[in-house]
Amino acid sequence: MKITSVETFHVQHQLPKAIGPSTYFYDYRDALLVKISTDEGLVGWGETAPMAGTRGIIEKELAPRLIGQNPLEHRRLWRQLWGPNFGNGLAVGAVDIALHDIWGKALNLPIAELYGGRLRERVPAYGSALSYTRGVDAEKQYPADAIALVEQGFRSIKLRIGGLPLKQDYKVARAVREAVGPDIQLSADGNGAYSLGTAIQMGRMLEELEYSWFEEPLPQPNYAGYEVLTEKLDIAIAAGEALQSRGEFKEVIERRAMDIVQPDPCLCGGIRECLFIGEMARLWSIQCVPHCWSGTIVIAAVMHVLALLPDASWARTTETPLLELDVVENPFRDKIVTNPFRLQDGFVAVPTGPGLGIEVDEEALMHYVI
Repeated sequence: MKITSVETFHVQHQLPKAIGPSTYFYDYRDALLVKISTDEGLVGWGETAPMAGTRGIIEKELAPRLIGQNPLEHRRLWRQLWGPNFGNGLAVGAVDIALHDIWGKALNLPIAELYGGRLRERVPAYGSALSYTRGVDAEKQYPADAIALVEQGFRSIKLRIGGLPLKQDYKVARAVREAVGPDIQLSADGNGAYSLGTAIQMGRMLEELEYSWFEEPLPQPNYAGYEVLTEKLDIAIAAGEALQSRGEFKEVIERRAMDIVQPDPCLCGGIRECLFIGEMARLWSIQCVPHCWSGTIVIAAVMHVLALLPDASWARTTETPLLELDVVENPFRDKIVTNPFRLQDGFVAVPTGPGLGIEVDEEALMHYVI
């Protein structure tokens, strides 16, 4: 089998209202999709974020090295992909996911079975995220949105904080806790909104409200200062979505900069790399909950990773890795595949079809290409 083409598609969807985290509002959702075709008719799909010159790297540097190659020689190809791109995990991530999709289809196996068999048939999901909406009072919006998610079947929810003054954000977090009650797991994403001092203050407030984790509170790209948070706070600190390689993750794991590590296969170099990072984190007893703020292609990739990651311990009752299921309007999650993922009793079933286990509707996809 030989690779005959590598195509990229930048897709975009206008949102009815501007939403966002603590740092900015955005008016649209977008993604960069990759389609790898072969001379035997098999096609693999990948996805990543359309940033940092990623599309140019894929088209000008990676594609020429893939054309004419056997997509099943994954280990050799994966190593070659890193050489010419100066460590861009986003570019490699998209291509790696597509190569995994072809690999599974060629062997008529789901990706999880390529690694020796899944550990679970379904994964628990958390609703992500209650986001600020321009011109809307978060103290009223967030509790209503949280109740709606519980009614849909979510037993775990993440909200974005840091966009309001500290005491006001505390009121929002408290209002959500009061709205959903004590049995719903809650977590909060700061998106780099805090200084070290205010992060500690907010972390203690979240502890009081029995939130499970405090995500990405500090803005430093190398996660400087995070080890202070893990030392001073009882609430788990979750981070790592911005890191693009196993080497970067090893550095933050060794200094215990986080209690929960969050690699994203479309940002850190792909499915195999995400698994490697999760297993590496276990050596330090650090839990892995992958980041996932993308469309169906990345959701499928993350679900196969989650099917393979062990629980946190051998106990009968322990933490099972969670799927971050984006609930913000996104046609790349719901409209470009024939069978979108559905939540049932707080869980999502891991795909059982070959490769990623999804079927991309290319005609629907073309409506969003820019």
